[in-house]
Amino acid sequence: MAYTPQKPPLPETTEQLKARIPFWGVDLDPADRPSVPKLQWQEDLSGAHWEVPDQQPERHGPRERSIEHASITPVFGTAQPLHGVSGAIRRHAYARFSEARLAHWLLLIAGDRVEATGAHLRSFATLRPDNPVTETGVLAEAGAHPVASRRGRVDARHQTIDPVLVAGPWVAGAAVTWLGLRRVVRAVRR
Repeated sequence: MAYTPQKPPLPETTEQLKARIPFWGVDLDPADRPSVPKLQWQEDLSGAHWEVPDQQPERHGPRERSIEHASITPVFGTAQPLHGVSGAIRRHAYARFSEARLAHWLLLIAGDRVEATGAHLRSFATLRPDNPVTETGVLAEAGAHPVASRRGRVDARHQTIDPVLVAGPWVAGAAVTWLGLRRVVRAVRR
């Protein structure tokens, strides 16, 4: 049973862990912990009122879970249920591949990209479609010390990739649209 109130046994003894891992267990002594007076440990099931916690109902269909786990966690998020093509891709990733497999994570990334593309396309049907110029931050660059603000940053190697990742799909989409329109115009003129 995965979720029980009993503390699981340690795979190694405290002495073995202290010998192998520096500073392991430094807070085991209650005298070293300032929060001890606030703690009231109950030996009977650690204060839990349940043997196995009640399972949260799955209202929007079955939730995705890793194939390594026998059951879903007792409580889970429901804010963004999976939907559409991206949801189908993500469900396949969870149903078919272990979290240790690269295919699992690549499918989750593909599902995310499908969702982002769908959101961009849906934005064109609104009064305020996505604006690639402001989203790339190009306009903000000129007045925000673009060179000085980049010195000493940890992600310096990624700075050249960011404009390509953000603006690249828009440029590619514009190029495909332009080439398609050009073919249509040429076909009409013939």
